[in-house]
Amino acid sequence: MENWVSLVTEVGFPIAVTFYLLHRIEGKLNTLIESIHALPDRMK
Repeated sequence: MENWVSLVTEVGFPIAVTFYLLHRIEGKLNTLIESIHALPDRMK
């Protein structure tokens, strides 16, 4: 049982942090992509 607790502590936390950061970055990337697609129209 102690092995499982240490495994979740060592591996689970970094995985959770990674998914959280990817989720935050995804929204910003979508905004950046939309801005890049709108750029040709703005340059006319």
